[in-house]
Amino acid sequence: MATILQADTRPKIPDEIAQIVVSPKSYASDDVIYPALKWLRENMPLGVAEVEGYDSIWLVSKYADIRKIELEAKQFHSGDHNAVLTSQAGDAFTRSINGGSLRVISSLTYMDAPEHAAFRSVTSGWFLPGRIAKLEQQIRVLARQSVDHLLSFDGECDFMQDFALHYPLRVIMSLFGVPSEDEPQMLKLTQEFFGVHDPEEQRPEMVNDPVAAAKMWYASLQDFYSYFDDLSAERRRNPTDDLLSVIANSSVNGQPIPREEANGYYVAIATAGHDTTSSTAAGGMHGMATFPGQFDMVKADPALISPMIDEALRWACPVKHFMRSSVSDTVVREQTVYAQDRLMLCYPSGNRDEEVFSDSDTFDLRRSSAKHVAFGFGPHMCLGQHLAKLEMRILFEELMPHLESVELAGNPKLVETNFVGGYKKLPIRFKKK
Repeated sequence: MATILQADTRPKIPDEIAQIVVSPKSYASDDVIYPALKWLRENMPLGVAEVEGYDSIWLVSKYADIRKIELEAKQFHSGDHNAVLTSQAGDAFTRSINGGSLRVISSLTYMDAPEHAAFRSVTSGWFLPGRIAKLEQQIRVLARQSVDHLLSFDGECDFMQDFALHYPLRVIMSLFGVPSEDEPQMLKLTQEFFGVHDPEEQRPEMVNDPVAAAKMWYASLQDFYSYFDDLSAERRRNPTDDLLSVIANSSVNGQPIPREEANGYYVAIATAGHDTTSSTAAGGMHGMATFPGQFDMVKADPALISPMIDEALRWACPVKHFMRSSVSDTVVREQTVYAQDRLMLCYPSGNRDEEVFSDSDTFDLRRSSAKHVAFGFGPHMCLGQHLAKLEMRILFEELMPHLESVELAGNPKLVETNFVGGYKKLPIRFKKK
């Protein structure tokens, strides 16, 4: 049974604001979602959203509260309910095909201690900064190939579709061990996996289906599992030096990693491992092209590339939310949160919190953005963050010396999603140096 919050005793968010923040469609327009999040921060930073078709949930909009909840992982669990906000009908469908469980994928996202630490340790060493740094030259070769492709355009292109979408995919798949000829399949499945609410990404047979999102997510997972079952078996027979071999041949608590947990790892790396990076890279270019002087600052001082990437993570924020459930009664921002109450951590809001980031709607390299919440906090902090930042730093180090100027050549287009996603299109006009 879904928890019914006692909304009559706690602040209820106005219906219009609640619907905007919960609706996937709102995130396709910065002019819609960010004013609503700003209203929450200023008027009801922690309140109950009651949206038809969804469980009653707390919307957490302030940076400090998001950080507190993520750091207090013993109090606020990820795996007791769905870690992703889904409609009640969608959750019911998931239970119906999953033995009553909402854990549709056995990934780190759905795990709590001690299970989470045990499975995170499978790859945590592989993603350490020192280990990742050794990949720089390998990644730089791929970056130069991508830059050459961009420069082949005659001064105008779609930065997302023609450039940013493919480079992180090539990087993560080459490190992961997926054959290059299978990359289009991985890209298609990723877009379906994260674009379950977007009409342009939905599978034709699921358009207008009231539980299309849940069905599409499940269908994408089955396609991923079918693909990785064969590849995983091959890596167990013939291990190589790739990340897939590390996972396929790992042990947890003295036993070989189970199929479901291995597939959970594969899917997480094959999706979030490139989608969020491509969206952040596009966000960096969007910010530099939109706010005067930012592009020129990076051109004049390559040392600003790393701060620019942190600012892009803050400003574009590809991960929109994760859910948490309170284990027992507790207090957050002077409000009583009861056991089993669900909380939606609104990361784009935390990254625009004026108490932490002044003039927060502006893309500004001079601010200190490294404390952004785009990678989360605590035990669930993004495992691949060092790889993602290395990829983007190398990409812009290779790209910027070849560009004299950049401007938008049309309006950006964003994915309709309240979970993970960013740019569909980013048309730019550029002059080569």
